[in-house]
Amino acid sequence: MTEPANERPVSVALGLGGLLRVGGRTVAVADALTLLRAVQSAGSVQGVAGALDLSYRAAWERLRSLESGLGRQLVQKTRGHGSALTPFGLSVCNALGDASAGLEAALAREGRAVEARLVALFTEAPRRLAIAASHDLLLMEAVEALGGSEVAVLGSRDAVQRLLDGQVDVAGFHLGAEPLAESGVPFSDLADAATLRVRPVFEREQGLMLAAGNPLGIRAFPDLAGRRFRYVNRQKGSGTRLWFDRLLAEHGLAPAEIQGYGVEEFTHQAVAAVIATGAADAGLGARSAAERFGLHFLSIGWETYYLAASAALPPETLDGLIAAVAARAERSPGYKAPPRA
Repeated sequence: MTEPANERPVSVALGLGGLLRVGGRTVAVADALTLLRAVQSAGSVQGVAGALDLSYRAAWERLRSLESGLGRQLVQKTRGHGSALTPFGLSVCNALGDASAGLEAALAREGRAVEARLVALFTEAPRRLAIAASHDLLLMEAVEALGGSEVAVLGSRDAVQRLLDGQVDVAGFHLGAEPLAESGVPFSDLADAATLRVRPVFEREQGLMLAAGNPLGIRAFPDLAGRRFRYVNRQKGSGTRLWFDRLLAEHGLAPAEIQGYGVEEFTHQAVAAVIATGAADAGLGARSAAERFGLHFLSIGWETYYLAASAALPPETLDGLIAAVAARAERSPGYKAPPRA
């Protein structure tokens, strides 16, 4: 009985391909790497045959064909000791293996994007979208309203790295007021990547969240220095933490001068809640979080929040999410549309 197409699991695994040309001879790269790795791992032609589900004769024929294609001996057979790669064969195996490892993350990322398209074709329904994102209230609300997505709340750096490694479909991140291309890895890897789409979604106002009424009279960022005020920080790798550290450097302050620098929370809401309960006096965060908890807000500046995805992901998938978030940003205090490119 034939399994209905909409019940078949769909998965995509992309691998190293291409051709290696030596003179007038052509060798398939993936086949060459598979054979060489099998010899290296099995240590005998019989082991290669078993690993590749070939007869002993077929395994030898494939090895001889590869040697003929490259014009050099690749395998050395020693009586009583099995078979091993020659120095030349080992060098070829390492070169191709390094190329495969270097492309592994990009291939995994593109494989996810192709899989998303094929799932929709086979099942007539989109695959659940995997999102890794720095925390933002509007984004979380929009994702929940749209449905069909799973969100992992991470720091901006980790979210982008997961996208680059092919572990998620979409990454949400922010960098403070710093341009994308000047933000260092992994953010700078997104700037000129032709295989990725990076879209600004909104601008968000960030600043110091302070106790209601600002009873301690904090007027400017440098006021945080010394032991008078208790600060609550964001986790390492978050966009807000990166911005805070840049602000310290700009004002010539050391982390040791900030009481509570090592106290970390993972969302804007969590930072606001700590201040609202009186456990801390200040923390850097979004105006929207400060207003939800009735806190005083001292503006530091505006930053751009981005969404990034593989260019192979169906365009309507990313565009639909961006439109939903942008619509909420238009009517929410502390947010505004990003500048047009």
